[in-house]
Amino acid sequence: MTFTVVGLGEVLWDLLPTGPQLGGAPTNFAYQAGALGARAMMVTRVGNDDLGREVIERFGKMNLPSETVQVDPVRPTGTVTVTLNEKGVPQYAFADDTAWEQLAATNSALTAISGAHAVCFGTLGQRHPVARKAIQQLVAAAPADALRILDINLRLDFYSREVIEQSMRLSNILKLNDEELVVLTEMFSLQGTVRQRIEWFVRTFGFKTVVLTRGSSGSLIHQDGRWSEAPPQPVRVVDTVGAGDAFAAALTMGLLSGMDLGEVHAIAAEIARYVCSQPGGTPPMPEAFRRKFPLRWPAPP
Repeated sequence: MTFTVVGLGEVLWDLLPTGPQLGGAPTNFAYQAGALGARAMMVTRVGNDDLGREVIERFGKMNLPSETVQVDPVRPTGTVTVTLNEKGVPQYAFADDTAWEQLAATNSALTAISGAHAVCFGTLGQRHPVARKAIQQLVAAAPADALRILDINLRLDFYSREVIEQSMRLSNILKLNDEELVVLTEMFSLQGTVRQRIEWFVRTFGFKTVVLTRGSSGSLIHQDGRWSEAPPQPVRVVDTVGAGDAFAAALTMGLLSGMDLGEVHAIAAEIARYVCSQPGGTPPMPEAFRRKFPLRWPAPP
């Protein structure tokens, strides 16, 4: 079978020093899942403008269907100015009042979600109350056995404890990075080691899996009482945009197909390193990555 994987939330143009790149964390995730063999789609909203039409055209080239892309008659397609520090780590400045903030729980969106094996969403897409209501309604409509991945994406001040807790209770997989763990540690007044804090989230919110990416320090996964740790590996970093999304996409593929945790962790880390070596969050994905799932991922029809 071919698994259906849905990205839910923002699509925007990353205005990078090297030029504009299509982006938005759930968009990157959907593209990367599709590149690994999933039947992928993106539930989002664009403006009735040149950038919006370019998104739809680009989605066609990425094998992401346009039926789940809403078109806002008034607001523009989202953009974000991205600057990179000396380590290639991005800093973001988001345009205000854009189309993705008005995402609606339309019939086509509900149909897509109701047939999904995995749904990925974050907190940035919920910065506006309209989109927040729609995203939470859509995640709640996913099948009971679907993977509901919260890739938390704490950006600037576009989140609150209330939104985070609501999102955590809707999800069964949590992905965050080391900087986000620091924010959550303070927010929830946590103590103890990194592993003890991760276990607190598992106990409190019932997560099946918690993923912590740590940049040049590697990554850590907790799943059903087991731990998997991937040590750092050298990589020539162009920028880190989309690397965490690629990690989440590969992990999703492995979990859906029943791969061993250590095996899928190694693959996810490898794919994330590759994305770090490329500009933007949606680089062409080598066929070799798809072949890492040779018996599990038939080509989409």
